[in-house]
Amino acid sequence: MKRLVGIFFATFLLAVPSFGAQYKAAMVADMDTGKIIYQENATVQNYPASLTKIMTLYLTFDALEHGRLHLDDYLIVSQSAASASPVKLGLKAGSKIKVEDAIKALTVLSANDVARVLAENLKGGMEGNFAGLMTRVASEIGLTGTNFENSSGLPDDDHMSTARDIALLSMAVYKHFPQYWKYFGIRTWTYNGKTYTNGNRLLGTYPGCDGMKTGYTNKSRYSLVATAKRDNHHLIAVVLGAESKDVRANVATQMLNRGFEAVGTDAPTTTVQTYTAPVQSYSAPVAQNNSGAQTFKAAYAAATAQSAPAGSYTSNKGGNAGVQFGAFSSRSAAQSQVDNVKNQLGVSAVIETAPNGMYRVRANNLSESAAQDIRSRAQNNGIDCYIFH
Repeated sequence: MKRLVGIFFATFLLAVPSFGAQYKAAMVADMDTGKIIYQENATVQNYPASLTKIMTLYLTFDALEHGRLHLDDYLIVSQSAASASPVKLGLKAGSKIKVEDAIKALTVLSANDVARVLAENLKGGMEGNFAGLMTRVASEIGLTGTNFENSSGLPDDDHMSTARDIALLSMAVYKHFPQYWKYFGIRTWTYNGKTYTNGNRLLGTYPGCDGMKTGYTNKSRYSLVATAKRDNHHLIAVVLGAESKDVRANVATQMLNRGFEAVGTDAPTTTVQTYTAPVQSYSAPVAQNNSGAQTFKAAYAAATAQSAPAGSYTSNKGGNAGVQFGAFSSRSAAQSQVDNVKNQLGVSAVIETAPNGMYRVRANNLSESAAQDIRSRAQNNGIDCYIFH
């Protein structure tokens, strides 16, 4: 299990346009620092719809990271998966789909049949088993208001989450599996001669937008996680329960705009402002924001470190463990972390080139107890790390 450690949290008071009862919850935060910029009903449970697939993808990426899956592996489609309700890719029972195509089918099309294919192939052929794993992992990485009943987000009265939990989960994907983040920014995807367009209309229209996921059911209404990067700031906006696609796009746009303003980055004019309801200014109360920041501080810290409890979903090949102290875009930055780890912990780490071209700082070939000890000491010294196997 991975968790985030050593991050400072604060909240900005932010006046944002309000769409009244046109959405149920909203939140915007800095993905790199965990600072909450604005939140509204962020801990109130809602139906997450296809935002659920972020967790399905999280567990898929974990399987890829630990060698239980490979991008060019083929997955078998069951009769149960083939009969999933739309939206779906329309796979036939007994056919196969490559893992990388399955990932794209979730990020671009949000295909329910493919979500079930992944669930069944990853957890003993039964989606219910996978849903139990999803909920357990959600709890382990700090999601306190989430329960999953399926891998896709299809309607279920007990299938619930919150804007705060969705933000944490999205940040966990971003922090733990940066090499797979690119899949959330795909605008169009062609499969078997048919081209599909991503439902996130901010992709290609909002400057710096690089993800992430849309959702809709009759109960949940329209939801969106939108991320954007500009001038060394990477922000995430979560909107749940919007009354239309226009509302969810515009609320996310307004939050990102004001978020970039709050961190000192100008937000240029965008092209998605199509919702024309009257806009009023809304300022979140100080107490609400500060309280939320403290809650999110602990949760964000919980969402990005890793431990390996008994029955962990990660594999333990030959009992060997290791500790990763981050991934960096330059070798010099990685070397600085190597020196930091040596000076503060007395641990000799090495630099490894990651598949996405980044430089990972790792201590390898450790016993489980040694890895746990290093992780504990690193957390006490404010050093981000997680255990891998």
